[in-house]
Amino acid sequence: MGNADEGADLGRLAYKLRRGTIATLCRAQAGHPGGCLSVAEILTALYFKVMRLDPAKPGWEDRDRFVLSKGHAAVIYYVALMERGYFPAETLATYDEIDSILQGHPDIRTPGVDVASGSLGQGLSAGVGMALGARLDRRDDVRVYVLLGDGELQEGQVWEAALTGAKFGLDSLLAIVDDNHVQLMGDTAAIMPVEPIPDKWRAFGWNVIECDGHDIAAIVSACEAARAVKGRPSVIVAQTVKGKGVSFMENTHLWHAALVSEEQEERALAELCALEAAHDA
Repeated sequence: MGNADEGADLGRLAYKLRRGTIATLCRAQAGHPGGCLSVAEILTALYFKVMRLDPAKPGWEDRDRFVLSKGHAAVIYYVALMERGYFPAETLATYDEIDSILQGHPDIRTPGVDVASGSLGQGLSAGVGMALGARLDRRDDVRVYVLLGDGELQEGQVWEAALTGAKFGLDSLLAIVDDNHVQLMGDTAAIMPVEPIPDKWRAFGWNVIECDGHDIAAIVSACEAARAVKGRPSVIVAQTVKGKGVSFMENTHLWHAALVSEEQEERALAELCALEAAHDA
């Protein structure tokens, strides 16, 4: 398969992840639509192009690690894991049920999930620990990826972890910031400004790469560039749109956490199908 064909396939897959997310959210009447839709291309790039893993052996010691620090985006994470082959499609129908392996936030009972997450601000610390552990075990090929929200950067623990990652020169660690500019109660800039995000990470000793978070090729290229950097951790600041792909969910905090009705599901799926068709044209 040529690069253009592969890129088109990955682009279609990102829309498939969005459709699966909307359907799951509607069925369960639970979840967080906006922050799921903003990371579709990021998860597609990681799970279908960048990361080294084996769904048949989720506990493989030499696999790359992934931490969904913004754990409220669990639904699209589960859809990605299902599409990658970690569990069958019918398991999605159990999302958020009391005995399901797919809980409202990531749980290590789920095949492919390395860290239970959802209490914001803690994921980067787990990533630092994983990177240090891999170094101690001399597993030099293991890379650790941590996906954070921009609102999450308001948490002090994130910056304590950033200091630690830089102090120990954890070049196997890559943080990715989903910089969609919106959080639960409104615009991030209005609630507690975190800009300039790239300059903050640079000041903490990290290699900084900025990219379009909805351009899969750009995300893959940024991950490859980060891999080439030695002696310090890297962060990708990915510019994204909250609720990307569904017009009435885009750029608003009202869809950070809201229930999707059947009528809204139908409308959202129609829009996503139209966008996918335009992508293929």
